Amino acid sequence: MKKINFNSNTTILVAIDVAKARNDVLIHWPTGDRKKLKLDNTAKAYQDFIHYLKSFKMPCIVGFEATANYHRTIAYYLKAAGFEVYLISALAAARTREALHNSWDKNDPKDAQVILHLLKTGVVQIYYDPLIHQFNDIQEISKTYRQISSRKVKVQHSIMNHYLTLYFPEVEKYFHSSRAQWFSSLLLCFPIPASITQYNCEDFIKAAWDVSGRKVNKRNWLIDFYQTAQESMGLPVSEDSQAISMFRIILQEHQDLCKIMREIEGISESMLKENLDYLYLRSIPGIGPIIALLILSEAGDLKHFNHYRQFLKFCGFDLCTHQSGYFRGKSKLSKYGNATLRYAFWIAATIAIRLRENTFRRKYENYIKQDPTDADLKRKAYTAVAAKMARVAYGVVKNQTNYRCYFELVMPSGKIASVEP
Repeated sequence: MKKINFNSNTTILVAIDVAKARNDVLIHWPTGDRKKLKLDNTAKAYQDFIHYLKSFKMPCIVGFEATANYHRTIAYYLKAAGFEVYLISALAAARTREALHNSWDKNDPKDAQVILHLLKTGVVQIYYDPLIHQFNDIQEISKTYRQISSRKVKVQHSIMNHYLTLYFPEVEKYFHSSRAQWFSSLLLCFPIPASITQYNCEDFIKAAWDVSGRKVNKRNWLIDFYQTAQESMGLPVSEDSQAISMFRIILQEHQDLCKIMREIEGISESMLKENLDYLYLRSIPGIGPIIALLILSEAGDLKHFNHYRQFLKFCGFDLCTHQSGYFRGKSKLSKYGNATLRYAFWIAATIAIRLRENTFRRKYENYIKQDPTDADLKRKAYTAVAAKMARVAYGVVKNQTNYRCYFELVMPSGKIASVEP
């Protein structure tokens, strides 16, 4: 959120309250005159509206509050037509509506008035259209990957908490990674203990060898798996029963989702292999192809931010303090920014501190050295490392350089010089 000063004497302000079927529009002229319109979400209505705004022969500033994805089309057509388009924060609109009207009630005409008020005061956000700024494909790949990943987690929970609990509870101990596609492949062939114990041990090893994935000592692992099946307490259902047929459907869905995720990973890797920002982000410890894709899809071009503090605030890593009179509370994260970006940098931080030769691990170790067993201190250390990683990610993209593991120089006083990229 930033404050932009518009010249109210020469500028027409257009406030749009976006909805699914049609939008409420409030136009404000420099003379103080206002006009209300209803704008249908159709191509013809958009073209007529653009032609109407251009007929004024004056600069038009358009503001709107994001509503799901319904705002994307009208915002694209207005930006493509050359209008300045700004985004109104939903939180700012809600707080301003309560302050102006002293009421919690909400309707579209009232929202348009609130948006116009925020436009007049200049409390707006710059809107970057994904299609115009050419990161729409990256954004769609990332969102699709997240949806497929979320679906896979739900299917995985169904397998673990329902089917395995009933029919083969002991086998859960062999599942150690959500990316273990071999696990559902093995269960597709051997969904219940009876499907395993019908073989002798050697025959089972031969039958399961190709579907059990890569193992350090596969033979001993399969022997242990066979012995576990012999001692299982699962319900004694038949392998050709409808219950196991349903189990196999869920297992096949897990297989299909894993396959789709690999395909999307391949598409993103081939599309971004020549993207410099992507390559610079990949040079940072803990940031892999999916996290780099997630950062680019959520933040767009990081060079749009004039300072790293703006990017930290966009991520929600900025600190806020409650203070009144003599009371001063503890400084905490605002968490008003992009939660997806915070999640991405948090995951990257947890990976980086387990790697060697990087300043993220050193920052984490310095943070917890007073009491390495303090869980609350560890959580704060993870947050500090995640914020540092966001700062470094901004630096490498802004300066167009790869990450250097020990770029920070130690001064004679013992302090660290602020030369971090």
